[in-house]
Amino acid sequence: MLSTSMKISKNILQLLHEQIGIEANASNYYLYVSSWCKVNGYDGASSFFQNHSTEERAHMLKIIQYLNDLKIDSVIPQIQKPNQTMKSLEQACKISLDNERKVSQAIDRIINTAQKENDHRTNFFLEWFVHEQIEEEDLFESILQKFDVIGRDKLAIHEIDKILDKLSQKSS
Repeated sequence: MLSTSMKISKNILQLLHEQIGIEANASNYYLYVSSWCKVNGYDGASSFFQNHSTEERAHMLKIIQYLNDLKIDSVIPQIQKPNQTMKSLEQACKISLDNERKVSQAIDRIINTAQKENDHRTNFFLEWFVHEQIEEEDLFESILQKFDVIGRDKLAIHEIDKILDKLSQKSS
């Protein structure tokens, strides 16, 4: 399955190109949420989601760099316009968790394929992403717990916004 000029299979390459698109769309989604938060008075959440947008773009660049290191051209996909219309900060966090779970599934799919094809290089490269996804899912699960613990009234949402601001300062 490996071509002599390529160090990874066409199947793995296609999955990595799809992952580039997934990361680009995640970055775009978080940018949209950041903007929505800013307009709706959630400055802390806006910073938090803007940082996440930057992180997702860095993930995309990491995959592109991996392919470049292997002397393989990358396909840079067109990004999709986020189709969600936010109604609440909690909804934004729920959708974010769902999206992070989908990213984890996509990473798992690439790893499973790499393992079947004995592509140890790609498998090793993706280990960082596995750890990152564990952190991301845990982060959004913990944020969503705050809505249950603190509440959903205006004062509670204000407190959650302050928590997100502190989280954004840690990650920047």
